[in-house]
Amino acid sequence: MKINLTVNHKNYSLQINSDLLLVDLLRDHIGLTGTKKGCEIGECGACTVIMNGKTVNSCLVLAVQADGAEITTIEGVANNGDLHPVQQAFLEHDAVHCGFCTPGMVLSAINLLNHNPNPTEFEIREAIAGNLCRCTGYQQIVEAIQSAADKSK
Repeated sequence: MKINLTVNHKNYSLQINSDLLLVDLLRDHIGLTGTKKGCEIGECGACTVIMNGKTVNSCLVLAVQADGAEITTIEGVANNGDLHPVQQAFLEHDAVHCGFCTPGMVLSAINLLNHNPNPTEFEIREAIAGNLCRCTGYQQIVEAIQSAADKSK
């Protein structure tokens, strides 16, 4: 099947098998390995991307479902080499430990702040609920997201 999609503001036209998952398309066909493969059943959030303005687990999306979609991966959030404010806040608040969950966490946070620039702690925790972290206990992640929200005011 042939699909057309936009990933990180770049257009792609690809010939793919109908059973290819979006996570595999991004990693193996486009070379964007920041999208992690974790549980592969939609439980961990490591594969989170933003598709048409919504966070999705790319391990649960067939690539053909992304035909015509606009997708943002972790590689697409920095601006001319400058970290996105959420990425910078993660560093400043020591919210990155092993780093495996970080791309999904950052994208979930960015999408939250795109839709709600002044979230409560509950709203932040709700937005990242689909992203599992085994290292930080979440408090530093929540503080980083709140800090990024505060700086954008």
